Amino acid sequence: MADDFATSSVPAPRRRRWGSVVMVVIAILAGAGFLYWLTHRPPAEDASGFGGGAGGGGGGRGGPGGGRRPPTTVGIFKVIQADVPLTVDALGTVTPPVTATVRTRIAGTLDKVLFSEGQEVRAGQLLAEVDPRPYKLALDQAQGALARDVAQQKQARADLNRYQTLLQQDSIARQQVDTQSALVGQLGGTIATDQAAVGVAKLNLAYTRITAPVSGRVGLRQVDVGNYVTTGDANGIVVVTQVHPIDVVFTLPEAQLPRVAAGARKGKLPVTAFDRGGGTVLAQGQFSTFDNRVDVATGTVSAKARFSNADSTLFPNQFVNIRLTYDTLQNVTVVPTTAIRNGPQGTFVYVVKPDRTAELRVVKTGAAAGDQVAVLTGLKVGETVVTEGADRLTDGGKVVLPGDKPSFGAGRGRGRGAGAGADAGGSGAEGGQRRHRRDGAGAGAAPAAAPAAQ
Repeated sequence: MADDFATSSVPAPRRRRWGSVVMVVIAILAGAGFLYWLTHRPPAEDASGFGGGAGGGGGGRGGPGGGRRPPTTVGIFKVIQADVPLTVDALGTVTPPVTATVRTRIAGTLDKVLFSEGQEVRAGQLLAEVDPRPYKLALDQAQGALARDVAQQKQARADLNRYQTLLQQDSIARQQVDTQSALVGQLGGTIATDQAAVGVAKLNLAYTRITAPVSGRVGLRQVDVGNYVTTGDANGIVVVTQVHPIDVVFTLPEAQLPRVAAGARKGKLPVTAFDRGGGTVLAQGQFSTFDNRVDVATGTVSAKARFSNADSTLFPNQFVNIRLTYDTLQNVTVVPTTAIRNGPQGTFVYVVKPDRTAELRVVKTGAAAGDQVAVLTGLKVGETVVTEGADRLTDGGKVVLPGDKPSFGAGRGRGRGAGAGADAGGSGAEGGQRRHRRDGAGAGAAPAAAPAAQ
């Protein structure tokens, strides 16, 4: 009866306030317990089997192996010794040695076109014909005038011989002989003029046959059959460009001029022409010459290389990339460019040691050729460097080579105290076997720990 009275004597608002205080205290205690569990729980194992056991010699929290990264699968390359060409790259334009616009040398109607557009032609090959009839008639006329004047001269010379005989007999005056001699000389001049006229007529007749001035490739036809052509036509009949051989004109920085000039004095320098993207080789040629001055506006000098272009891969006015080899480094240490990395310590590579760990090695690089670069110091022939996966590596980090087989049981054994002080988890192999049996992995997991134990 007294208890009921005591309970009922406490006001309802006070009972609710005490209840709220109790709930807050319980929440605080629960949060503190959860925080303690988070900060003191053992590290969880990751998918690769490395987690750091609570009592393991290599994986315990705070031990030397705490937070160790799993091994990184990397691509490798064994350092070799090779020759490295010293090259300079430039932009160039394919330029034919000869570009000739074929024009008619006489006026007339175009009778025939004897070539196909894009055809390869030889020097002297007949390309077109102009109507020759007017020029044949002009030749006949000139030859007729020549024959007439030759006959007249023959008659005048005969008369001169008779007059000279009569003068010796004192039968005629000397003036008549002199006049006849002058007539013979005059007719000789007329004959010379007639002969020149015959030559002009023959030349004009020959010009009715339009031939290729050089060997090369003809372009698009500029005039059709039946059109009246003259010597003043700007476009001509067709354009012939020489393509075998063909040149490439390119520019080099003036700083490269001494090196290339020194190489050219030693012998012929090879030049490679690439397509616009720089990935496809179009032709191989040889360096020809420099221009005789440097462009002061750009600080470059023009140069020319010649290509045989037997397969016609180079086309006039085509844009190409040029690689000129001016020297070669003999028997130097070579690695792929993907192995070279840069950092605060300078240029370095990761060297794979026999114990499957990566060693950061500072190196000094030299000339690069394609996807390979010469290493002057820091590496020896036969060492193995990392070419892929180096972004995830650190100095001393474990690596997995492409040919290695994964050993998940061994990873868990190392992570759970594979060292001598693994009193909480036992030896690495035993701990791995117990965990696999507990997880239902079966007896097949035990042999996987053997390679790691070795």
